[in-house]
Amino acid sequence: MNKPKIVVLDGAILNPGDISWGEIESISDLTVYDRTDYDKVPEVAKDAWGILNSKVVIDRKLMKSLPNLKYVGMLATGYDSVDIEAAKELGITVTNVRGYGPQSVAQLVMAFVLSLSFRIVEHNNQVHNGDWVKCKAYSFSSYPLMEIENKTMGIFGFGDIGKEVAKMASAMGMKVLVYSRSKKENVENASSIDELFERSDFLSLNAPLNKETENIVNKDLLSKMKKTAFLINTSRGGVIVEKDLAYSLNNDIIAGAALDVLSKEPPTADNPLLTAKNCYITPHFAGNTLEARTRLMHKVYENIKAFLEGNPINVLTK
Repeated sequence: MNKPKIVVLDGAILNPGDISWGEIESISDLTVYDRTDYDKVPEVAKDAWGILNSKVVIDRKLMKSLPNLKYVGMLATGYDSVDIEAAKELGITVTNVRGYGPQSVAQLVMAFVLSLSFRIVEHNNQVHNGDWVKCKAYSFSSYPLMEIENKTMGIFGFGDIGKEVAKMASAMGMKVLVYSRSKKENVENASSIDELFERSDFLSLNAPLNKETENIVNKDLLSKMKKTAFLINTSRGGVIVEKDLAYSLNNDIIAGAALDVLSKEPPTADNPLLTAKNCYITPHFAGNTLEARTRLMHKVYENIKAFLEGNPINVLTK
């Protein structure tokens, strides 16, 4: 029996060369591209039975241009780059990978919390710019510093990552406040998203991007936050109205923000957050630890294998 032809459209982030495609190669005729432009997909995947993809837009037009396509495997948990309804109508199965990176993403959230609480980036820059050399005292701090014990960690979205953030925050003595679609057990639940924003000292966004969450963090919600509070986003950039966040930062409505995601990636040079005050930005790398990527690779293999055996798992097109 011939192995199904599978094309990886954007494999460079998952595997820059330090892990193996071997498991997937054992069950497929695999071709890997580090990156693929949208208009090149019909050419590189013209005979493909399956596509593995993270960020390339897979819309109705593209799927209809690939007559042999039966399977789209997401190289991530998020699936906003794929038209799920079109895939359903065209009989194409789409799967995603869950639970491969909660520890890594939550670790970055807590790294942001610790960095913001001591303004580590700013003070590091000042030292390297010579401010400590010029200082007449043995120590200085140019920003308010805070302990995080007994501070409130607000969590918007309480899936695997939100739960891991709660566990880590609790271990460091923080109070946890959760807002999600349904009431969660064993944690304090905010009665509304307004309450979550009003009470949080650090607010971690961990909800998926969908019609309900797109642009949900706007000027109105941000205005409800404490002036001393920090916003952290490791979910999707599209949950925030970026110009509203930039305004809130530049006008001291909130104390700061730390973002691993933006609405367009890579960002355009005119993104207002690139020049906003008190804004840490990292290049969407929360899930890029070796450990997380190794788990992801294996789970992608398990998804393909289960589908080929007639027992699909993690299906988005039910």
